[in-house]
Amino acid sequence: MSDDTHAEAVQERFARTAAQMIERERARRELLRTELRQFVPLNGSERVLDSGTGTGALALALAPLVRQVIGLDVVEELLEHARTAAEGLDNVSFVKGDATALPFGPGSFDLTACNRTLHHIARPDIVVAELARVTRLGGRVLVIDQIAPVDPLAALELDRFERARDPSHTRLLPDIDIRALLEANGLVLRASRQEQEERDLDSYLDLAGCEGEQRAEAAALAPARMLATVGWYLAAKPLPR
Repeated sequence: MSDDTHAEAVQERFARTAAQMIERERARRELLRTELRQFVPLNGSERVLDSGTGTGALALALAPLVRQVIGLDVVEELLEHARTAAEGLDNVSFVKGDATALPFGPGSFDLTACNRTLHHIARPDIVVAELARVTRLGGRVLVIDQIAPVDPLAALELDRFERARDPSHTRLLPDIDIRALLEANGLVLRASRQEQEERDLDSYLDLAGCEGEQRAEAAALAPARMLATVGWYLAAKPLPR
């Protein structure tokens, strides 16, 4: 699949399932905010970028904890939902843009982040490089994403299922690859953790708008137990010595 074709698949998939995504985001917002408080040291003065914001899950969870949040996404339909959800919040804004070519100058943010975005991007290395570029010296980069199993065969089978469920899926990165991307961009890992997320197959297929023959194909490829591993990574952009 070419980059242009994949970008079209991403936009079509998320535009079609925006309503389901916003319901899920609302239900999980307080839990996500609690997890962010525990994982990311914040003093309330931060300017934050949420790249690949979708319906604004991360941006809206962070809003009460920081000075300003900008959410960026390539899918306008998702941004419209995010803007509606942000009504009444004066420190959150949403802009259309490409996570692989951020429209911000170097060092524009204290904290940059992407939440469950890398496995929908053809070039996750560029996304991380862009996050690092627009983070100030002394700032931090937060990556949250489902990660691949250590066993390469299990990872291959899981990706096959995920692509059958959702054509916008590219590849789950293993833990070692995410760490390597951070290191390659001069970022120093400060904290990491992994959590297990139990999923109901039917609800998970619904979330992707997976129906008809596509749904039957995906269900046939589904793991016996729908247990996803989600990794959290907080890295610093060190000050020069």
